[in-house]
Amino acid sequence: MIHLRSIVFVFLFYVWSVAFALAMIPFLVLPGAWLTRALRLWSWGINFLLLVICGIRVEIRGREHVPTGDAIVAPKHQCMLDVFAQFGVLPDPFFVMKKELIWVPLFGWYGVKMGALLVDRDGHAKALKKMVREALERFGKGDRQLLIFPEGTRGTPGVAGDYKPGIAALYRELNVPVHPVATNSGVHWPAHGLLRKPGVIVFEYLEPIPAGLKRGEFMRILEERIETASTKLLSL
Repeated sequence: MIHLRSIVFVFLFYVWSVAFALAMIPFLVLPGAWLTRALRLWSWGINFLLLVICGIRVEIRGREHVPTGDAIVAPKHQCMLDVFAQFGVLPDPFFVMKKELIWVPLFGWYGVKMGALLVDRDGHAKALKKMVREALERFGKGDRQLLIFPEGTRGTPGVAGDYKPGIAALYRELNVPVHPVATNSGVHWPAHGLLRKPGVIVFEYLEPIPAGLKRGEFMRILEERIETASTKLLSL
């Protein structure tokens, strides 16, 4: 039964996403805030499908730590939902996106409209400087939240990933707090395959890390908070 429900969910997820993406085409010429609100509705729709079809409830904890001003948001990354869920919570997010994704119809266009930072993974130091410069420009246009996954890619629940230096550079240069986010999403929505397991997916916003710490101390605190809280969520 779980397998059948999972297949039905995946089918309806893509139907919902494609239909919504097509309906949002006019938003490409409207102010970016309109697109942000639309994506919030899309995110809530995904949560609804998960609950009704798969018996998966999405819960947001630590709402008192959700940023409302300029901030970096650093979630644990275990599945696709980690991206979508943030659209339903953050007031005005933009995110780091591989430059290749700009050519993906609609998805890439909407990312650019939101102000996504396009990253050339082969660019190394030059690409990192460009990312920091563009992030500073985005923060100068109002209260925004930069979404970046410090591990860079999806990982396995219970396993600490390799925390990349990009977030440390952004933290140093942007001089804003970093809000870690723990999750157990990969337990119920694995990184690979169609299976969706019933239960509770939690995204827990943790106490923010203030600006101004030394690089080594910042990275240690970031990884410790994310991994400790994410491991606790595995028992749900």
